[in-house]
Amino acid sequence: MGPQSRSESWERLGSETFDVVVIGGGIVGAGVALDAATRGLRVALIEARDLAAGTSSRSSKLFHGGLRYLEQLEFGLVREALRERELMLTLLAPHLVKPVSFLYPLTRRVWERPYTAAGLFLYDTMGGARSVPGQKHLTRAGALRMVPALKRDALIGGIRYYDAQADDARHTMTVARTAAHYGAIVRTSTQVVDFLREADRVSGVRVRDVEDGRETDVQAGVVINCTGVWTDELQRLSGSRGRFRVRSSKGVHIVVPRDRIVSESGMILRTEKSVLFVIPWRNHWIIGTTDTDWNLDLAHPAATKHDIDYLLEHVNEVLATPLTHDDIEGVYAGLRPLLAGESEETSKLSREHAVARVAPGLVAIAGGKYTTYRVMAADAVDAAAVDLPGRPQSSITDKVPLIGADGYHALVNQADHLAAQHGLHPYRVRHLLDRYGSLVHEVLAMADERPELLKPLEHAPDYLAVEVVYAVSHEGALHLEDVLARRTRISIEYPHRGVDCAQQVATLMGEILGWSADVTDHEVEVYRARVEAERDSQTQPNDEAADARRVAAPEARANITEPVS
Repeated sequence: MGPQSRSESWERLGSETFDVVVIGGGIVGAGVALDAATRGLRVALIEARDLAAGTSSRSSKLFHGGLRYLEQLEFGLVREALRERELMLTLLAPHLVKPVSFLYPLTRRVWERPYTAAGLFLYDTMGGARSVPGQKHLTRAGALRMVPALKRDALIGGIRYYDAQADDARHTMTVARTAAHYGAIVRTSTQVVDFLREADRVSGVRVRDVEDGRETDVQAGVVINCTGVWTDELQRLSGSRGRFRVRSSKGVHIVVPRDRIVSESGMILRTEKSVLFVIPWRNHWIIGTTDTDWNLDLAHPAATKHDIDYLLEHVNEVLATPLTHDDIEGVYAGLRPLLAGESEETSKLSREHAVARVAPGLVAIAGGKYTTYRVMAADAVDAAAVDLPGRPQSSITDKVPLIGADGYHALVNQADHLAAQHGLHPYRVRHLLDRYGSLVHEVLAMADERPELLKPLEHAPDYLAVEVVYAVSHEGALHLEDVLARRTRISIEYPHRGVDCAQQVATLMGEILGWSADVTDHEVEVYRARVEAERDSQTQPNDEAADARRVAAPEARANITEPVS
């Protein structure tokens, strides 16, 4: 997915006829492209910004059944999600998806332990086979040994259970690259600006390259709308009446250094509305999430001071040493695409997904949760089959490991040898393996002629310079924010949010993309303006004020149209 393939893919979009055109490069769109490609269909995936640029880079980064959905009696959803979690851990993406433990603090005597234990027993057994440990009951002393950061009076005991986590943006990008590996065209910075029709049937889309403004028509047997919170907007553009509506719910997370909360385990805390997660994330903790309606800019949801105060207030109720605003390294806000229901509370809306044939040649899918993306994708392609000649093969993505999965476990055992071979610390190689899996050889080979690329970035030492180069040459990164916010997570893992290393990263990117000094400087300026706007928005008291500050920042992709309709 480098510059050369990008140029070739534009020619192919305008000259070939595809069985399936997928709109949206989030996890569902990437999943649909992979599902369709591995069924033997000719596939093109179109994304207006970057892979995972929306919701799919701003989640809680968990592959989980959704413990709270048990209380809502959504047993089918939980069972399905747990089955998917197991597939990811064992076969499909063991290099990207890892087990993570959580402490559930108990605060009520007598009834809460048996009630919670029964729920966790269901949680442990519903998904069938399980590769994570089962629940473990702890006294108050045992729970405090596991999580010394808790106030002594914040609990009377606890139960530890396991789920799984992944870097959502990296996982989404890997699903898309796997689709490309099986023949799909995957093209970012390519916006759908109109739908093509033959009589009453959708026969393709008109797209614009938002890097240079060129347009072309793409012919398709069926178009699948996988645009999440933009679903309604695309349905309006198509001129078809939607079968369902999507509501946006804003979820805000904060990131704090690992040493601010002394704990061996993550935590799940009850709030008056939902639950709050404290999730271990490398050298950090992710704390989230909020759950509020959002009716403003869909591309750049903004966190407010109120959102951040809400998270700090709730986590500080149980911490012996409270967190402050000064402890926060990063903040991110994402939008959940929820199917609009009767209830006004977004936290009560179902996470079930819906698929509809909106018009002949046009299918839409929305709702669902990150963990069940593979099931959603299979359902969408099944629904699209009616518009395709012949009978497409059944979905096989439960048997198709993502690129980097094959050989991963052997490489983990060989990490010391690999480290010695390249003059790296074994810890560094393990970190690379958990980002690239067996593609690590491809990454390290880029430094064969330029050993200086194996040095850490000056102001973001968790990452090597070679990772920036690889992000551009193999992973489709086109702009500075693609690398700092999604191919790496520098934008949320360092207090400078990527500003301090922007010049170095832009210079490395420019070598591959052929940027002039002016273009390189412009990329740095645009990124700095983005960070400044985000910081400014996070001091505002409400959504409207925060949104006004955030949308004032320039777009990295200058030719994008928002909204499209």
